[in-house]
Amino acid sequence: MSTEAKNASAVRWFGRSFERLRPIEQRVLQRAHEHQLIAADQNAKVNAQMSFGDRLSDRIAEIGGSWAFILSFLGFLVVWAVANTVLLRSAAFDPYPFIFLNLVLSMLAAIQAPIIMMSQNRAAARDRIEASHDYEVNLKAEIEILALHDKLDALRAIEIAALTKTIEAVAERLDSLETAITARSNAGSPSA
Repeated sequence: MSTEAKNASAVRWFGRSFERLRPIEQRVLQRAHEHQLIAADQNAKVNAQMSFGDRLSDRIAEIGGSWAFILSFLGFLVVWAVANTVLLRSAAFDPYPFIFLNLVLSMLAAIQAPIIMMSQNRAAARDRIEASHDYEVNLKAEIEILALHDKLDALRAIEIAALTKTIEAVAERLDSLETAITARSNAGSPSA
């Protein structure tokens, strides 16, 4: 695409020159002129760049935020409490108030919280990438729709001009027929 065409399109669609457009707008305008697709699966790109640790933390966060984990952990806590208060009264390895269980839960929370935060940070980054991509797709769609409106307006103007020309020709023909009929009727009528 030539520089003149870029600037004309930029001014038409964005109200400023191509050089003053943001890089994302320049990219969208360039692709619109080249009739290239912008839509792509952003999740596939992000997933391809994930390391083993990223996938592991996502999986841990997925498991830790599920009802299966919550219910199984609740079951574990109930078994722990029953075992240390009822079944093992005299030989309980963690008698009430369950100090060892509190230590285990604290260590689990200390490990699980940063892993979940890492997963949430990646999800937020993925959301930002998808939002940026959605903006590009929407911007290109808007430009394409406006271009279609321009084409329809141009076709409508051509059609109106052709219809106007046809109507003028018909009007001229009617005028000439009216003149001919008037001339015949004046020639055939007796003078008084």
